[in-house]
Amino acid sequence: MPHWYTADLHFGHDRIIPNATRPFRDTSHMDAVLIERLWEKVGPEDDLWVLGDFAFGPKAKDEDWLWAVFSQLPAARRHLIVGNHDGPLTQALPWDSVSLIAEIEDKDAAQPVTLCHYPMMTWSHARKGALHLFGHVHGNWRGSANSVNAGVDLWDFYPITIREAAQRAKMMPPHKHWKDVEPRA
Repeated sequence: MPHWYTADLHFGHDRIIPNATRPFRDTSHMDAVLIERLWEKVGPEDDLWVLGDFAFGPKAKDEDWLWAVFSQLPAARRHLIVGNHDGPLTQALPWDSVSLIAEIEDKDAAQPVTLCHYPMMTWSHARKGALHLFGHVHGNWRGSANSVNAGVDLWDFYPITIREAAQRAKMMPPHKHWKDVEPRA
């Protein structure tokens, strides 16, 4: 039962293609590729964590359309960490959990993992090696040595595992304000 993480899918959002420089013809093409790439990785017994911005735009206000997209998601359990574009209809889908922030156990992580749509400066167990996964900023910031952007724009539109996030975190510099918010005791 691996955990998979993704953010900023923006299903149905026409303007995300030029705004985030996504390589798709249109939203139908983008939505199909996103679903296909989720199915390439996420198994039927896995957990899928969507770290915000599941869908946006006029289509996201159509309950039937949202259900049709949601029903195509793989995984035994699907969780939503609410993003700024996740309205009431998105939050009302039959997610296994919906929250603004979550600290979870992932068997492939040495410490708890903190999930939030937004990048944060610090979180529980941060000084002890806990990773923070976020979205929201698309390709504008990859993260730092202990905080990784799980957004599709940085991962070739695939979901990621905590191992992939931890590997990327090792290659990243410390956040420039880390010493200000997490001084050594």
